[in-house]
Amino acid sequence: FFSGRWQLRAVWRRCGPFPRRAMRRGLVRTLHGSVHGHLWRSPGRRRLHVIQSVQDMRRWREEVTGTVGFVPTMGALHEGHLSLVREACASHDRTVASIFVNPTQFAAHEDLDCYPRTFEEDVAFLQREGVDIVFAPSAKEMYAEDFAVFVHPEGFDGISEGASRPGFFRGVATVCTKLFNIVQPTTAFFGQKDALQCVVIQRVVRDLNLPLEVQVIPTVRAEDGLALSSRNAYLTPEQRRAAPVVFRSLQAGERQGHRFTKSN
Repeated sequence: FFSGRWQLRAVWRRCGPFPRRAMRRGLVRTLHGSVHGHLWRSPGRRRLHVIQSVQDMRRWREEVTGTVGFVPTMGALHEGHLSLVREACASHDRTVASIFVNPTQFAAHEDLDCYPRTFEEDVAFLQREGVDIVFAPSAKEMYAEDFAVFVHPEGFDGISEGASRPGFFRGVATVCTKLFNIVQPTTAFFGQKDALQCVVIQRVVRDLNLPLEVQVIPTVRAEDGLALSSRNAYLTPEQRRAAPVVFRSLQAGERQGHRFTKSN
């Protein structure tokens, strides 16, 4: 529709007073710049930009001042993601959320191709929460054909997800390092549900002296105790009914531990 940077100067010059009023009222959604993304706005809220290139994301970051909260996601957003977004929006001047299904953390036999993708709905959720930027790069944008440098955290491959998902933590550490470098946030927000991932990311930030804080937010659960997850969509009705037993077992173990501690 027009070319240029994030300012709307080109639109103001080309369109008369009516488009100006329409944009102010949030009635027009336009394409912007070279990123082929959208400019979203509704009354009383900030404009939300969708950025797809590393270059444009860095340009935006260079132009803003103040603190930036960052919520990295793979999309298919639920209330757990939105709780992170609210924390970021409440405590920072600007908020960036990324939507990127990272191929390097999926093994060959895993669900990369069928991982839930609900981009339009996700952007609508983030717009309602007051997010400023959605960074949604392609795999080609993030990983060149001859990409060869990975971040490999030592000591995690033999435990938990690392044992059953070879290369998983290498993929997580690599993509988070790249996203931190591109977005340059003040604080990055993660959910406690992925506890070992949080530990890995905290170690990456500490050991590589990355200039940001990692904040871990408590797990958001369904009414029956099941932790909210994008992959819950894979559960059959029978599996979904059975799944909360894990949380109930953890609660029972915690209660037993408290009794043991008090008795000693």
